[in-house]
Amino acid sequence: MRAATAIDVHAFSRQPRPLMLACLEFSDTGGLAGHSDADVAAHAAADALLIASGIGELGTVFGTDREEWAGASGSVLLGEAVRLVSEAGWQIENISIQIIGQKPRFAPRRLEAQETMSSIVGAPVLLSATTTDHLGALGRVEGIAALATALLTD
Repeated sequence: MRAATAIDVHAFSRQPRPLMLACLEFSDTGGLAGHSDADVAAHAAADALLIASGIGELGTVFGTDREEWAGASGSVLLGEAVRLVSEAGWQIENISIQIIGQKPRFAPRRLEAQETMSSIVGAPVLLSATTTDHLGALGRVEGIAALATALLTD
């Protein structure tokens, strides 16, 4: 059995773009800046999977120097991480993700996000969200973060 924890943080974009979070689009908030779609939940989950499996980490596997991943959706990156982890002989038992930010209001779509991400991963993905009570950069609504823990068995 192996477990790993990963965090991903992105600032809100100054350019108009949709907010992708936990493989869903949120239309009531502007998007995040990043090389791909900047889905912090999907990125943190993929990173935790890659780290737990010993393959590497998000930056080495899908780094900003890899043009083929420019603009990629979080669901595509997560699906590719799942494929790599499975090919390395690991079974994903579950992933737990906590989203950290003042907005968007995540609770109304939590179950939808869990179902969507679980279908990509092929194992339970559990999601929660919290704020920082307006403290720090996330509290000032400068961005969103996500913390993920993945559990694998061989």
